[in-house]
Amino acid sequence: VQLVESGGGLVQAGGSLRLSCAASGRTWSINSMGWYRQAPGKQRELVASITTGGGSTNYADSVKGRFTISRDNARHTMYLQMNSLKPEDTAVYYCNARDYGLRYVEYWGQGTQVTVSS
Repeated sequence: VQLVESGGGLVQAGGSLRLSCAASGRTWSINSMGWYRQAPGKQRELVASITTGGGSTNYADSVKGRFTISRDNARHTMYLQMNSLKPEDTAVYYCNARDYGLRYVEYWGQGTQVTVSS
């Protein structure tokens, strides 16, 4: 599975961005997808996740009510709509996909930079 993120950029505080993650390859094997982020000097953290089957979602407390994760299974694409952005949301955002089949496999995108200016 290959994952390609897009949609990052520079935005002022209070603004919005929409990230996309396009999956290709063995997409039928993906059970869940998610967005992680890593700010300079900090550990990578989960932002939001979604199952590809039922569409169950999970959010970090810091983004609840501001970010919305969604997926288009037909297009093999996942999205992260980010509203009311704050300077502390500045980070590299990574797309993640997981295969919980006979052998657990995890895939990562190359990351996209999101910078929120105050």
